[in-house]
Amino acid sequence: MLKQLRTVAAVAMLTVTTYAVAVEMNGTHPDTYVVRKGDTLWDISARFLKKPWLWPEIWQANPQVKNPHLIYPGDVLSLAYLDRVTAQAGPRQEAPITGVPLADVEPFLKNLNVVDSFEDLPYVVGLEDNRLRATLGQKAYVRGLEGAQPGQRYMVVRPTVRFNQPKPTDDLDNRGRAILGSGNLWESFVAANDRNEFLGYELAEVNAGTLTQVASGNVEASTLQLQDNGREVRAGDRLVPVQTTPYDLQFVPHAPANASAPGQLRVLAVTDTFSSGGPRDVIAISGGAREGIDNGTVFSIWRSGSHVAHRMQYPGSSRIDDALKTGAGRVTLPDEYAGHAMVFRTFDKVSYALIMEGTKPARVGYELKHPDAQ
Repeated sequence: MLKQLRTVAAVAMLTVTTYAVAVEMNGTHPDTYVVRKGDTLWDISARFLKKPWLWPEIWQANPQVKNPHLIYPGDVLSLAYLDRVTAQAGPRQEAPITGVPLADVEPFLKNLNVVDSFEDLPYVVGLEDNRLRATLGQKAYVRGLEGAQPGQRYMVVRPTVRFNQPKPTDDLDNRGRAILGSGNLWESFVAANDRNEFLGYELAEVNAGTLTQVASGNVEASTLQLQDNGREVRAGDRLVPVQTTPYDLQFVPHAPANASAPGQLRVLAVTDTFSSGGPRDVIAISGGAREGIDNGTVFSIWRSGSHVAHRMQYPGSSRIDDALKTGAGRVTLPDEYAGHAMVFRTFDKVSYALIMEGTKPARVGYELKHPDAQ
């Protein structure tokens, strides 16, 4: 039997982002839990709550927990009471645990960006010794760095994807042009309609280096000394100045601020895989700050209900069994839950999210809904 845990009235005074909710606890939770190294707040909450993204609601409602982000290995969480979760301090000998496994998202915090255009960025025209690829300790020769000075640091980036919605999302070649036919993948997941909006280009970090020589006289390219043991640089890669970007180190999960129209938000891509991913995989979604999405926003991921041929009524039908649109002779099945994802980096029209848990693979084209959707 599920036990009910409700936030107290003091929660409204503790934080403006907290709101009163009913939290369902798993019926078999222990009286206490000792926080271990490697835990995350999401994972701990998932053991005891039906809605793990609501852990701030519980712990911020209790004065014993001064800061829900500062819970350490060795702390003892008391779960014996129906109206509170208390914490007994441990030895404080290790770093506090986080809301999500930061090691899983750190490369994407640093290495991915979404821009409206990249055509005007400086670009690599050649490499040391006429190599096809170059890496740490080697040189790349760059056009378009007029006015730059030796000693300036640049990040080498590569356009990888052109995001659109509802389809297609196109892979890009080394010149940043769409690969013919790459967007056809979406045709298997999303029904065609008259709306087709450009959302941005994904730029992936490849390497970094320092400018050692600028173009002058008969030399038409500047020299960049590569200083990162990252991916290999090739002709056509672009350059952007290295900037110190503040990233969120703590993520407070919460429901979306705004309700989205059905089908508006979908999975655009699954990073480092072809078309599907599971827990701890990163997905790109077709919404961002424009839709009120910010870091920590939690969505549930759903497979759109199939439109199957009604063969009991039309046994001789030649219709395919699984269509993207309904119609005569078809039966529409319910949407199917796949998992939950939390946004960790937001741009204007595109965001990146980490799949926190799920019951089946999340695929390109799957719809995003409120985390409590049924």
